[in-house]
Amino acid sequence: MKRSEVERVTVTLPNALVREIDRLENNRSRFVADAVRHELELRRRAELRRSLDNPHPDSLTTAELGFDSWVRALPAEDAEGLVDHTAGTPIRWVAGTGWIEGTE
Repeated sequence: MKRSEVERVTVTLPNALVREIDRLENNRSRFVADAVRHELELRRRAELRRSLDNPHPDSLTTAELGFDSWVRALPAEDAEGLVDHTAGTPIRWVAGTGWIEGTE
């Protein structure tokens, strides 16, 4: 990594935790960066799960309209090449249940 791609931060950790890191890894910075990346990924996944379980009202409107209706409502220049109707698995939102496979 280039020096301009990193930023020095100060993190305060309990002594016992630092000793445990040092016992397992000789590069503290890399270890902490890996741990932070891992935690951020877990939180992104949790946020995605919350979003899928509780979709935004605009998403529900789009789902209720149906994907084909939504695509037909797009300006031609936006829809062209943007959507492949044959790809993926059809799903629909069922209140109280969540997203399920199928169209009706």
